[in-house]
Amino acid sequence: MTALARLLDMAGIGSERLWLRWVSSAEGKLFADYAGEICEAADALGPLDRSALRLPLAAVKQTLNAPRIRWLLGMERELEEHQNVYGKTIDPERYSEVLDTALRQEYDKALVLAALSEKEGQKVAQISDKTRLSKHTVAAFLVELEHDGQVAVDGYDDRDPRFVRAVA
Repeated sequence: MTALARLLDMAGIGSERLWLRWVSSAEGKLFADYAGEICEAADALGPLDRSALRLPLAAVKQTLNAPRIRWLLGMERELEEHQNVYGKTIDPERYSEVLDTALRQEYDKALVLAALSEKEGQKVAQISDKTRLSKHTVAAFLVELEHDGQVAVDGYDDRDPRFVRAVA
């Protein structure tokens, strides 16, 4: 839940839209109270403009499915509580820093991929404008995504390559 909350904040959606409450089936009144509280909070936040958040939502979904993130989330307890092959554990604060860095990198890479069309080639500057990431960051992720076979060069405008999503 912490990772999802962090991603929602990165995406500009806001972690305050994420709620989780554990309620027993025997706690009907408590459930009703929580439901009322959540509805009030949602009303105060207003509607979520899904069309304006199309790219960030796609990037959040892809980030949560990234093998690196899934591995880190699945290994949190193991990394913090048990010793690795070198006889060391990782401090929870350090794990949180590593996770934050990985979330940011995977989210930004997913945002670049979400900004690409499968048909119309786009230059680095265009992708940078769509994602609000620096041109340098976009170019670095495009190199990685091209190496992974997820994007391809579709042609050139003068010397500037146009990138598209690779068709699987």
